[in-house]
Amino acid sequence: MVKIREKKVSFTMPKENSPESDFQNLKTLYTVGHSNWEYPSFIQLVKKWDLELLVDIRSRPHSSRFPQFSQPGFEAQLRADGIAYLFLGEELGGRPDDPDAYRSDGLVDYRARRKSYAFRAGVGRLEAELEKRCAALMCAEEDPLECHRFLMVCPELVTMGLRPLHIRKGAPPEAQETVENRLLAANGFGSVAQDTLFPELRSEALEKAYSLQAEKFAFRVDPLAVDRW
Repeated sequence: MVKIREKKVSFTMPKENSPESDFQNLKTLYTVGHSNWEYPSFIQLVKKWDLELLVDIRSRPHSSRFPQFSQPGFEAQLRADGIAYLFLGEELGGRPDDPDAYRSDGLVDYRARRKSYAFRAGVGRLEAELEKRCAALMCAEEDPLECHRFLMVCPELVTMGLRPLHIRKGAPPEAQETVENRLLAANGFGSVAQDTLFPELRSEALEKAYSLQAEKFAFRVDPLAVDRW
């Protein structure tokens, strides 16, 4: 079991016996998307939640639109502000180099990627870091529903006994279960979002909703560009 220092957070607590209440007994791992923040605002947010480490899971840690989040300058700024930086984009990024991570139509297969050696190695490294300090996974998209950190990585984190908590812009952090409820509603399964009597129905709906959302937001390449040899 991963040992992580507990953090006090301010957000609406789920009702007793609701699906979200189970998450209160798990350990917290934050996620954040840098979006279009200016660096001073971003680092203020990072410090607000007492984060000690940013784990960058962008496949390519550069941004032409928002150069304040491009390497190597981004890491240097973080370290000057007392925040450690770790790049795990090769292992946990949403645009893997491994051709086996892609379907025949060129879409990244999140399920297949989670089973890969590289992904497992990345998760192992993340576990090791979490034993030492409070961390957040960082990618680009502000809304986790549109990012592989939620669609690809977080399902595995939950099975590890972690409680993903998603830092949002101008709003309290969202619990994983809350984002999953939004995911269900966005993909036509809103009626089972709060179903506590039949959790298996929610689980089945979630699996379908994750797949449907990945069809919209997972990275896609020209199938002819995937070299499987």
